[in-house]
Amino acid sequence: MTLETDQIREVYEEAFRWYDSIREMPKFHVSHYPYIGINHTIRIREGEIYVRIGEICRDMPLEPHQGLAYILLGKLLRRKIPDWAKDIYADYSKTPELRDRATDSKRARGRKVVTSSKGETYDLDELWEAMNWQYFRGFLPKPTLTWSKHKTYRILGHHDATHEHVAISRSLDSASVPRYVVEYVLFHEMLHIAHPTQHVNGRRYNHTAAFKRDEQKFAHYDQAERWIERNVRRLKKEAKKK
Repeated sequence: MTLETDQIREVYEEAFRWYDSIREMPKFHVSHYPYIGINHTIRIREGEIYVRIGEICRDMPLEPHQGLAYILLGKLLRRKIPDWAKDIYADYSKTPELRDRATDSKRARGRKVVTSSKGETYDLDELWEAMNWQYFRGFLPKPTLTWSKHKTYRILGHHDATHEHVAISRSLDSASVPRYVVEYVLFHEMLHIAHPTQHVNGRRYNHTAAFKRDEQKFAHYDQAERWIERNVRRLKKEAKKK
C-alpha cells in the first residue's frame, strides 16, 4: 500500500520528536522527486524542513520510511542514528527489485558526456582492440569509449556499468605520456567489466582480490604505477590551467 504524503509527514514528525523533545515542532514539507537512482534529500529553509524522497521509492512501505526518516533527520540534526533505522532502510534499499528499478532509472535518465574516442595522440578504440586480444582473447564486450571533456588528475579513468561507458582523463592524451600509462588506466577500467561490482550485505566491492590479481598481470604494471606516482603533480598543474 502506497503511503499518503500526510502519513509520511507524521513519520518525520515522530522521528523529530524522538531526537528533540523540547524544541517546537517545525513544519515539514514532504514530496517525491524524480532523482536518478536511490536518492533522497532533506533541507532547512527559514525554519521549515523540506524532504524529497526519490520517485522510485513512492511505494516504499511504512517501516523503511521510518528508518529513512531517522537517517535523514539524524544527519540534519547531527545526532547519532539508531542502528535499527539503518538496518531497516538498508534491507529495503538493497532488494533486487529496487536495485533493478534504480538501474533502469539511471539508464533512462542519466546522461554521459561523450566527446570522442580518438584523441590528439591516442585512439582509445585502437588501444581497446589491442588489449582485448592480448588480455581477454577478444571476448570482453566493448563499451562506449571517450576522452573526458576536461583534464583531470584525481580520477584518470571511470567505468559506468549502467551506461556501458568508459571515460579516460584527457590529461593522458599527450605525447609526453607513455603509451603504456594510457593502456594501464584503460586496462584498469576493462577489469571493472571483467569483474563486476559485488554486493555483499549491503556493501559494494569494486576491487576484489581477483581484480587486484588480474591488474598485476598488465605487462608494464610497475612502470605505469611509478610514472603516475612521479607525475601526479604535473598532471594536477596541467589540469588547473585555464
